[in-house]
Amino acid sequence: MKWTSVIQSSASLENAITQAAREAREKLGGCVPDLGLLFVSSGFRAQKADFWDILKRELNLRALIGCTAAGVIGGGHEVEERPAVSLTLAVMPNVTVRPFEIHQESLPDADGGPKPWRDLMGASPESKPSFLLLSDPFSIDADALVAGLDFAYPGSVTLGGLASGGAAPNDNFLLINDRISSQGAVGVTLSGDVSVEAIVAQGCRPIGEALAITAADGNILIGVNNQTPLQYLQGLYDKLPQRDQELLQNSLFLGVLMDAFNTEPKQGDFLVRNILGLDQSNGLMAVGAMLRPGQKVQFHLRDSNTSREDLQLMLSRSEAAKRGAVPGNPAGTGALLFSCVGRGARLYGEPDHDTGVLKSVVGDIPVGGFFCNGEIGPVGGRTHLHGYTSSIGVIGPRESGS
Repeated sequence: MKWTSVIQSSASLENAITQAAREAREKLGGCVPDLGLLFVSSGFRAQKADFWDILKRELNLRALIGCTAAGVIGGGHEVEERPAVSLTLAVMPNVTVRPFEIHQESLPDADGGPKPWRDLMGASPESKPSFLLLSDPFSIDADALVAGLDFAYPGSVTLGGLASGGAAPNDNFLLINDRISSQGAVGVTLSGDVSVEAIVAQGCRPIGEALAITAADGNILIGVNNQTPLQYLQGLYDKLPQRDQELLQNSLFLGVLMDAFNTEPKQGDFLVRNILGLDQSNGLMAVGAMLRPGQKVQFHLRDSNTSREDLQLMLSRSEAAKRGAVPGNPAGTGALLFSCVGRGARLYGEPDHDTGVLKSVVGDIPVGGFFCNGEIGPVGGRTHLHGYTSSIGVIGPRESGS
């Protein structure tokens, strides 16, 4: 397996793609890529290009997916706020790469069994597929889509992101081989001699203690440890350092423990969700998740330092980090980085942050991706749609993975 990733900036979209393809072809040494991922800055929205024709002519590319992006990642850099394209290519011997396209009306009924999902995807669970998924943020229920894939393919990895750069329906586009669409989702199924390790950094750290929900109604948190959420936070506030007191007032989130049998939860075990509102009159809290009594939750904080530390921590726990620390780390590994539009230079005050951390922990492997309008990746064994997150897939042959 062989990976490469490049970025090209130009006033012309067609020229940027052509130059990216030629640079990538040189890096691959003439090998024919089985998979390409092309992310196009929204600054090129007014321009047209024959994406597939260019990449077929220059690379003889076999499969392509891609989308519009508020910013693109590749070649060791993250380009935001200016027109650029990112092209990531993989030569994947002994791997079946199957592109797919899905629209809202084709999603199976939530009350049905797994067979309709398997028929839709054209893959058997025995093949142990992994899924790379790019979705339009307006025209398809991405939560339902990833939940369906989890249901039909237990233990499979699904990673990806929502197209970005457009603020309204039909503003974004999705690419799949020679087709361009403004609706639905596209992706590829990977099966065979391939390993995909998912690393999800939600950019938060827990404060206080893990709490039991003692009362809830839908997404309304009524009681934790027999107190209202407001009562608990008022008691916690005075115990926190000044910086955390400040963050609690404007950067507070709720983490929901995904594994009910986890008796010693740690950072990264919680699915972090937004707090939508806090009623000062009764102490109740609205959360961006459905809740039920008996669940474990913990409050979390987020800022640039916390986000940086969380990314380093999540990466350091990975199998990829263990391989990267060994001299002679097996070749043939690449990474895809799906990062929130709220990260990048606007959060850290410097360019190339997440790419640089990934390189420092995992090693100097090709990294491609984009800044998303929502990130897709697993927490606690289930795939979710996230915000403010970096969802990373480290991909290689099975012998260099799991």
